[in-house]
Amino acid sequence: MRTESATPLESAVINPDEFIGALQPCLCQGNLEETLLSVGKRWTCPQIVSLLSHKSGDVRKAAALALSVVGDRSAIVPLAVALHDTDPMVSQMAEHALWAMWFRLGKCRAVGLVKCGNTHMHHGNYECAIEKFTCAIQEDPDFAEAYHQRAIAYYLSERFAESIADCRAALERMPQHFGAMAGMGHSHAHLGEWREARRCYRLALAIYPGLEGIQASLAQIDQLLCENSCT
Repeated sequence: MRTESATPLESAVINPDEFIGALQPCLCQGNLEETLLSVGKRWTCPQIVSLLSHKSGDVRKAAALALSVVGDRSAIVPLAVALHDTDPMVSQMAEHALWAMWFRLGKCRAVGLVKCGNTHMHHGNYECAIEKFTCAIQEDPDFAEAYHQRAIAYYLSERFAESIADCRAALERMPQHFGAMAGMGHSHAHLGEWREARRCYRLALAIYPGLEGIQASLAQIDQLLCENSCT
């Protein structure tokens, strides 16, 4: 996306019907990414972000979907707000968009190294994955998702303290990262640090109330802490 100052045309309000109309034909044909890229050439990221607060749920969903492909860093906070949308589909689209953006908001080589690390991690080669994620961090120390992915690899290797440290590093760079916050809670739980795990789960839900599985994990820890306090 362009980063220079917006011209009056670029900052103009999008006609929601025109925006939806531009998406529908190709979506019906299944050309999703091609459609969204063409939308990104026609409208700027700030223009699309403005539709996240539109009264129509369909418009908000379409905006979040478009941002998954064409959004830049300026869309992070508005999408985090959309995680609280009253329409569950809008919040799910916002979640998808955030994940897509987090994986691409790094230098080109670092993004490639993270993708390579993910392949290793998928096949259970955790040490190789950690090595690739570490190289990505060295390439781009501000790439939050590189820390988060290494945190996952550490977690799967049962290196929980190191996983917590990387989750913290990811959150320092991307405070809206509900995945890193929840992951930190999982590691604290494995270490038996129940109160810290509960704190992390509550913060993850504060960022994204619909985060799958975390409400159940929080309820289990609340019950465990209650039982311990009664003994």
